[in-house]
Amino acid sequence: MKPTGWRELLPTFLVVAVVVYLITRITYGVLPPLPLFAGVTLLLLAIIETILGYSLKARIEQRPGTQPVQPLVAARAVALAKASAVAGALMAGVWAGLLGYLLPRYGQLAAAADDTPGAVLGLVCALALVAAALWLQHCCRAPTDSDDPDREHQGR
Repeated sequence: MKPTGWRELLPTFLVVAVVVYLITRITYGVLPPLPLFAGVTLLLLAIIETILGYSLKARIEQRPGTQPVQPLVAARAVALAKASAVAGALMAGVWAGLLGYLLPRYGQLAAAADDTPGAVLGLVCALALVAAALWLQHCCRAPTDSDDPDREHQGR
């Protein structure tokens, strides 16, 4: 299994952004007002994944005072990171598609001006989730043989 990178997430983001922009363009008049803190849940997930990443990284590196990580725990954390990265990219596309519609109409429509701060906050939170997920995935990498001087001498 190879790590998820931004190159895999970018097409998802772009396709969702275009689709949401087109749907918003057709249906904006019937949509309810956008709550300001609609995307904050994504930020909470990002914070949790960042903390989990630091914790797992210390345990994988076997820093003093930490317990070793069971392989299944690391595998589940990687699965969480991969799923969160895709979910973050999807939601970032949603918020970007909304912003693509709202920003040009910011001065013309009162509803667009009211919805823009919530969409900006949602986009920032979704991007934070993507970054945290990629960080968690990075933290779950096993140390390489060249990183561990003791492993070099064990085979001799």
